[in-house]
Amino acid sequence: MSLLTVRDLAKRYGAVVALRSANLTVEAGEIHALLGANGAGKSTMVKMLTGVIHPDSGTIALDGKEVRFHSPAAAQAAGIAAVFQDPALLPDLTIAENLRLTRVGAPAVHQWLSTMDLDNIDFGEIVGDLPLPMLRMLDLARALARDPQLLMLDEITAALPSDLAERVFLVMRQWRDRGRSVLFISHRLKEVRAICDRATVLRDGRDVGTLIPAESGEGPMVDLMLGPAARAVPEQPEGRSGVEVATDHLRTGTQDTIPLLQVDDIRVGAEVNGLSFVVHPGEIVGVAALEGQGQDELFEALSGRRKADAGSMKVAGRTLAPRTPYDAIQAGMVLVPADRVQALLPQRSVRENIALPLYNRVLQWGPINIRAEARRVGDAIKRLQVDTRAQRQVRRLSGGNQQKVTIARWLATGFQVLLLFDPTRGIDVGTKRQIHTLLRQLAADGVGILFFTSELSEIQLVCDRVLVLYEGKIVAELPASEADEAALLHAAHGLISEEVVA
Repeated sequence: MSLLTVRDLAKRYGAVVALRSANLTVEAGEIHALLGANGAGKSTMVKMLTGVIHPDSGTIALDGKEVRFHSPAAAQAAGIAAVFQDPALLPDLTIAENLRLTRVGAPAVHQWLSTMDLDNIDFGEIVGDLPLPMLRMLDLARALARDPQLLMLDEITAALPSDLAERVFLVMRQWRDRGRSVLFISHRLKEVRAICDRATVLRDGRDVGTLIPAESGEGPMVDLMLGPAARAVPEQPEGRSGVEVATDHLRTGTQDTIPLLQVDDIRVGAEVNGLSFVVHPGEIVGVAALEGQGQDELFEALSGRRKADAGSMKVAGRTLAPRTPYDAIQAGMVLVPADRVQALLPQRSVRENIALPLYNRVLQWGPINIRAEARRVGDAIKRLQVDTRAQRQVRRLSGGNQQKVTIARWLATGFQVLLLFDPTRGIDVGTKRQIHTLLRQLAADGVGILFFTSELSEIQLVCDRVLVLYEGKIVAELPASEADEAALLHAAHGLISEEVVA
């Protein structure tokens, strides 16, 4: 008998249909993937299964008995625990206080953290001071401590470097070996092939197929996820490479030879230990690193969110020492963060979110030029193909469309240097391709891009060269042609020979 059986689940939010008629069967003792493009209905289904929201129609059965969850507590009592995309921890409380608040025993959480080699975490730490990957691991340990029959993981590895992701996979296998089940949502199809027994694909709010990932490969999964769009989207980003564009600028012998971003011996706390590099016009420079190697602090310093302790930076030849993000934006250097919630006004409309930076340059009070605003916003929406069906509130958009809005904001405003910190985290393969294509087009227009990604396979897809960080230093600089995952992981662990160091 199946552990979980879902039949014809449907959910509508006004004009937006989140689920039309979705079916899912999870057997006891299996790891089952739930796949689909952003907006396909995956997170909506998970929230229904955990009692966060209620279906408009359809049924949910556990062990053959139909159930209705009126609250998350009811779902937990029935043996379902979930780790959602956003950490479910209160940032102003300590870890211990959060556990008491949710009535989860600290010893059980500590035991699972030990299983994942994370037993050095101090439960007296304030949650808001912890990095996002550690919050995800804490959420996982807390869910496991409830000893659920069904563990639901919604994009947990999207925020994790490869070493922590491997620890999650170890726990998932252990859970399956106990006869329990895992429902795993991920856009990383390589992970799905490696860890999942079966996969069900949603598209436009419906289930469109169930397959065995290890046998089918990634191609059929993509075809099911995207339908006809899978054949309409190019495999590789379009546009000339940044190397070609940068080389053309250098050959002109003009002021274009000046790097768009020049960083000299920058130091930030104990995490960034003297980094120097340049980004030329038309170039996409990748940054690769395992968790906690200084990449967060580097991007914070460049974007003005944190003051550098030493060193200097220049944007288009002009010295910049940003004390606030506004300083960096005024100089033409803008940031797209991994945490899209942090970048958006969730209760406001798509138009308002995109248009917001346009009014940084208003020098005096007066009427807003609605026509000019509409043109710029409309052009950005069209270029990124933002789904605006739920445009009255950005929070109602899928994660992929929210991330498109954060990028569209800067397309409408204009910039010289684009800082991208893990921008495709938790985004489906179709949206990733759109973003990759856009980046190549921006590079062809002469923009400079610094691109950190936790998905190492993206480096060769979109970058011209890559800087590898280890313990706050650049330990390797590789052309994209040589930056396969094996080489990047080798360097990211500090195992690198001197000839590849910049």
